[in-house]
Amino acid sequence: MVEPTAYPVQLIQPDGRRVLDTGYAPLVADIGPDQLRELYRDMVVVRRLDSEATALQRQGELGLWAPLTGQEAAQVGSARALGPDDYAFTSYREHAVAWCRGVDPADMTRLWRGCALSGWDPRPVATTNPAIVVGAQGLHATGYAMGAKLDGADIATIAYFGDGATSQGDLSEALVFSVSWGAGVVFFCQNNQWAISVPTHVQSPVPLARRAAGFGMPAVQVDGNDVLAVLAVTRRAVRHAREGAGPFFVEALTYRMGPHTTSDDPTRYRAPADLEEWKARDPLDRVGRLLEREGHIDETFLDEVRAEADDAAARLRRGTLGMPEPEPATLFDHVYATGHPLVTEERAAHADYLASFGPAGEEARR
Repeated sequence: MVEPTAYPVQLIQPDGRRVLDTGYAPLVADIGPDQLRELYRDMVVVRRLDSEATALQRQGELGLWAPLTGQEAAQVGSARALGPDDYAFTSYREHAVAWCRGVDPADMTRLWRGCALSGWDPRPVATTNPAIVVGAQGLHATGYAMGAKLDGADIATIAYFGDGATSQGDLSEALVFSVSWGAGVVFFCQNNQWAISVPTHVQSPVPLARRAAGFGMPAVQVDGNDVLAVLAVTRRAVRHAREGAGPFFVEALTYRMGPHTTSDDPTRYRAPADLEEWKARDPLDRVGRLLEREGHIDETFLDEVRAEADDAAARLRRGTLGMPEPEPATLFDHVYATGHPLVTEERAAHADYLASFGPAGEEARR
């Protein structure tokens, strides 16, 4: 059993200095200057995607968006620890995971614009679409891992969720089942300190990683704003799951710098001083300072990264604005796997309702 560490695993301090950790540093010994720059590039790109999507929502082009700013290291570090056959089950904030797994930015907002029931085909990228039901993805990941075990596949699944989801029954059921049946699931908790407006200490009097011991699984707490530490810890957890040793729990301590979603006003429940404290631990600045300290960053590289981020944001915007509006009748598609008389009746009633508006209704039907 791996006990939660007295202090979160950390390999890079906020000022960019490295931390000597003989247990976890060897797990990222292959991460040289080039790989570190790529991790930095990922984080810059996804923050730019996040700001673009937030702007689109404010401009009325998206119905909703769940910002990730502040959580880039937790998502990029963990996603880059996965193999191509490992399967990621996300909540609704893992836009950086989607980017790292190969999801086209043009597909990231389809669900949030209300143009489709999902954003992308999960099969080529081994990553699910956003799960709105809090904690449900833990059950999905456990079921998939159990199927993989029965098939003899040496893969891991990873379930992403926030601190608030640990208070949900679905997640507790997933933790119980995964231990009982030895399912290879990495339960990756992004503890961003707030379950909407409820602070973590109200949900649990002990660190969330310590809860895993009650279910009988190993757990590690990591500095979620340290991309190298997250990469190292997740590599260990994924290896544990792949080797058939059962589930593993990771608590990444991070902070949601923006609102819970674009319909939220965080100034109503958290103090400005808390935000400023966490801004000093910004995950992008931390890697940037390490690269600068070790002489692996210059303006040419930064310009290149900014250009790539702007290009990705432009793709996201073009994809969003270019999405075709769905026909109203498609609302009744895919409700059941086979035909159902009630759905047929409701489809006809809706068509009659639109027709009652005359030409305007016919236009809406098209």
